[in-house]
Amino acid sequence: MVGTHGLADAGRTEVAPRVLAAWDAFLVSAESADLSRGCLAAGSTGADVCIQLGLWTEYAALHDLVSSARSGAVGPPPDLHAVVETHRHVGRDEILAALRRHRDAVAIYFTSFDEWLDLDPTVSPFGRLPLLTTLLGQVYPLAVHALDLVDCGAPTPPDALLDSGLAAWVDLLGGSACEDGIAGGAAVFTPPSGGWAFACGDDGWTVTRLDRRRPGGTVLEGSAAAVLLATAGRSELRTLRVHQQAGLLRLTDVVERIAHTTAMPKP
Repeated sequence: MVGTHGLADAGRTEVAPRVLAAWDAFLVSAESADLSRGCLAAGSTGADVCIQLGLWTEYAALHDLVSSARSGAVGPPPDLHAVVETHRHVGRDEILAALRRHRDAVAIYFTSFDEWLDLDPTVSPFGRLPLLTTLLGQVYPLAVHALDLVDCGAPTPPDALLDSGLAAWVDLLGGSACEDGIAGGAAVFTPPSGGWAFACGDDGWTVTRLDRRRPGGTVLEGSAAAVLLATAGRSELRTLRVHQQAGLLRLTDVVERIAHTTAMPKP
């Protein structure tokens, strides 16, 4: 057991509004998009990226995370690519309904499930992390896929969604590094607004919001959209300014594991 758990230590009162606001913003993107069109994720349609975020009969998402937390976080993570392949035939209305079901299931968790579950580890697409960390972590693919949907006619995602997506990515990075026994830290700096940083060690990890000054150490610097797209593999990391790249190389496996949650299966 670790002593600190990143942004999850702030509790539901801080995490729940950020997560639900992200879901609501993504739903606006999905409802505005032509889901039959190709999106920024190469070889995929808007429907594909939305299907991956939906709640389906064989992919209960929130229920599966809770069951995993209650049973000691054992077993393999869900296969999100299989979810897309299974439902590629469904229509727009079914896809949007699946997204709303997932958002509503998350909302029900925050209001109806015991808080003692929040810091219990669960097996998720991100790895083995506390349940509340995992729910916040969903904001990262929501932000990335909202950017994907711009090519389908969706509006540019709001700054609040992109900032929350960065916070979720940094939190996942810290939690995953901690799980892998990688001590140290890194930051995302998005001038002029600030950004986010994590630090981890034997006792867990912490996440802090940055001010307008770029910190020392390993830093990815660029706009929020540019950082999200680069970390998800939509663009090259060379589109960003990377300070002390050696520190980032130590996190390569973790970065790739998190990026895989936004990857799409080849048609």
